[in-house]
Amino acid sequence: MNKRDFIKKLTGASLGIAALNTLPSAAIAQGDFHPARMDRAERRKKSFPNVPLITHEGEAVRFYDDLIKDKTVLINFMYARCDDICPGMTANLRKVQREFGDRVGRDIFMYSITLEPEHDTPSALKAYAELFRVGPGWKFLTGKKNDIELLRRQLGFAFSDPILDQDKTQHIGVVKYGIEPLERWGTCPALGNPKYIAEYLYWMEPDGRRPKQSEMLG
Repeated sequence: MNKRDFIKKLTGASLGIAALNTLPSAAIAQGDFHPARMDRAERRKKSFPNVPLITHEGEAVRFYDDLIKDKTVLINFMYARCDDICPGMTANLRKVQREFGDRVGRDIFMYSITLEPEHDTPSALKAYAELFRVGPGWKFLTGKKNDIELLRRQLGFAFSDPILDQDKTQHIGVVKYGIEPLERWGTCPALGNPKYIAEYLYWMEPDGRRPKQSEMLG
């Protein structure tokens, strides 16, 4: 059984499972993106929009330079007023954070980006983070609407159907994870088993051990 089939079997769904060792698809689709003509550092930087954002703690950051570059990360989209999947998803990702232990904030970083920046101010996101008792190393992010829209699309949280794409509830059920310096990325359901989500990321690491099915299902 290969890696893709193994992950599908564990989650019980094929939602968003991405090939490893690939760049974000939106970046590849850009007409001026020619990986063969770039050195590795330039290609990595061009894969992500370096838009300005503000954390729930009021810190001004740049998406690529400050949050992604040289880091191992998990990224999802949410909004504080969501009364559907967001609360359960955030609670589940809190369990993922516990799975990683003290690695979060040290060599693994978690980012939740609002889809309603017009409502989700830093103070609103801070209250949201406190409600779920998130630990260090997990930042909730807001910014300008156009910048977040660009970020959402380039990270692959978009649909070709414009009507479906206008429904923000369609963009919040998946978590994207990856190791930026190795250019390894994947996605999985945000409501998946927290242990499995952690294992997906561990598997990507240079010394990552292939999970044994008996251990994952035990």
